[in-house]
Amino acid sequence: MNSQIATISGTAIPLTGNDIDTDRIIPARFLRCVTFDGLGASVFEDDRIQLKGEHPFDLPQFQGANILVVNSNFGCGSSREHAPQALAKWGIKLVIGESFSEIFFGNCVAMGIPCLTADAATTTRLQEILRANPKTSVTVDLNALQVQCGDFTAPVSIGEGSRQQLTNGTWDACGQLVANLSQTQVTAAKLPYVAW
Repeated sequence: MNSQIATISGTAIPLTGNDIDTDRIIPARFLRCVTFDGLGASVFEDDRIQLKGEHPFDLPQFQGANILVVNSNFGCGSSREHAPQALAKWGIKLVIGESFSEIFFGNCVAMGIPCLTADAATTTRLQEILRANPKTSVTVDLNALQVQCGDFTAPVSIGEGSRQQLTNGTWDACGQLVANLSQTQVTAAKLPYVAW
């Protein structure tokens, strides 16, 4: 099982606005689910209803995108894990923004979704390119810490510890257990509460 994340390529959605909180990403009424399956269909539900099909997540030109470009303080508000889960179930694999809520960022990294920061000029330029040409190819390299969007290239950043977790694959706790199954079984056999 390879959980290493070094580069992500695809198309991207420009989502403008600061302070987009987790209740906007996935409204509270969807938190009663038993599993996260199906949450993707309800991502930004209230915003999408309010914009009557004009929300970027509804526009046909952005369907199938796997990268999200946002502005500052994305994922603020309550600490619900459902927000990054909903984005992931929709198909988002990476987010670039000016800044992120610390808890949202941590939840994303724990799921293998890199949240990379860039300055305001970079995020604005990326959003402009994507609005003008939604099928522009975007590639993010976590080793080079660089985003390439068509002919535009810019630096991005992420804390070194989080970057290493993603590129080494150690973000995936279950994957680590499976990859080290024999050691896990030896340890489990020594635990008195496992064998009772």
